[in-house]
Amino acid sequence: MPSKIGILAPVALVLALSAVAYFGWRSETPAALPASALASASAPSGNNAANARPGAANQEPAVLTAEQKAQKIDQLQKQLVLAQHTYNSYLAGTKYPNESRPISEHPDQIYPNRPIESDHALVKKNGSTDKSVKIRTSQSRVFVGAKETVVFSFTAFDAAGKQLPVFVTQAVARGLSAPGVRQAASVVLNFSDDGQQGDSVANDNIFSATLNPTATGLAQFNGTIRTEVSFNVGDSAGFVLYDIIYTPEVPATWAGGIRDAQEAGSLNFYLKANINKAGRYLVSARVDDANGKPFALLSFNNILAPGPQEIKLPLFGKLIRDQAPAFPLTLRDVDAYLLKEDVDPDRAMMPRLIGNVHTSKKYAPASFSNTEWESEERTRYLTELGKDVTQTQAELNQLKN
Repeated sequence: MPSKIGILAPVALVLALSAVAYFGWRSETPAALPASALASASAPSGNNAANARPGAANQEPAVLTAEQKAQKIDQLQKQLVLAQHTYNSYLAGTKYPNESRPISEHPDQIYPNRPIESDHALVKKNGSTDKSVKIRTSQSRVFVGAKETVVFSFTAFDAAGKQLPVFVTQAVARGLSAPGVRQAASVVLNFSDDGQQGDSVANDNIFSATLNPTATGLAQFNGTIRTEVSFNVGDSAGFVLYDIIYTPEVPATWAGGIRDAQEAGSLNFYLKANINKAGRYLVSARVDDANGKPFALLSFNNILAPGPQEIKLPLFGKLIRDQAPAFPLTLRDVDAYLLKEDVDPDRAMMPRLIGNVHTSKKYAPASFSNTEWESEERTRYLTELGKDVTQTQAELNQLKN
């Protein structure tokens, strides 16, 4: 699930990198000459500084030596290369809008509903580790909305990669409350290897459990729920922790009836929703081509009023032209939440739309616009970055002539 700083922030990232580069080389500009050269060039000749005329510091600098000139030319050439690279990087990185990006920029967002796995050495209760035993954990999701479930799993391996038998001694899920706040209820979980309750295959030494906070004493808890599992692997006793962020509030629901339309050179997907609580909603969805190849990540970030609303997810025309996907396209795995400022958790989840949710009509890729995205901000930044290139080139030309 994307964070609140950007369902898609590639343009912002390019901006940040460009700014770092820009201010980085700008800060180096005064260092064209070493301090000793600057001193010798500006100080009056002779040993009697009193002979210096008033205002001498404001006069034209002394003529550079051949060595000083070569040093400054070398620095300006490096600055020019960086200025051109910054300009070109920003130009290329902002040819698509934030809300319609190549999914290759976000590999972690391609399949958001796949389990999250992690490998680490067995951790004992005293905090030490047993490196001869490796524990592999998995959880189906981190953010959990009302009526959603999460599956936890783990298994153990020896140094050679052979699975080891595990004996679970205790598994408890607790809501983590702030100091001074009444502690939330705790829930006992049953980690088993019997092919039921979230366990995929019986007797494979992978132990699993399912947590549905809505169906437990944690139904109204809003925040982080931590599950701690204690177990034995041979003579070693260890534990694993799983954290989820649970939000019982349902700020909005989907109303079905997804449609697509070719408009203004782009392809827009429209999703109907019933908004229960007004506020800023962030939505993301993936687009695959007719061959099942993921190629685009779409997003929505705007304020919605209560009542029936239609959320537009735009697939930018030039992205279609550049990627040349096979039609029809499939919209899938839609995530959405209401952003909540200055509180924890910072969101209230809408129900997920898992898997394929809509197939577009067939369109000819050449029928979409090949024009780059434009905005006042992009034009302003390109103008300023272009000035840096022009100014540095002019200084370099003047020094060479």
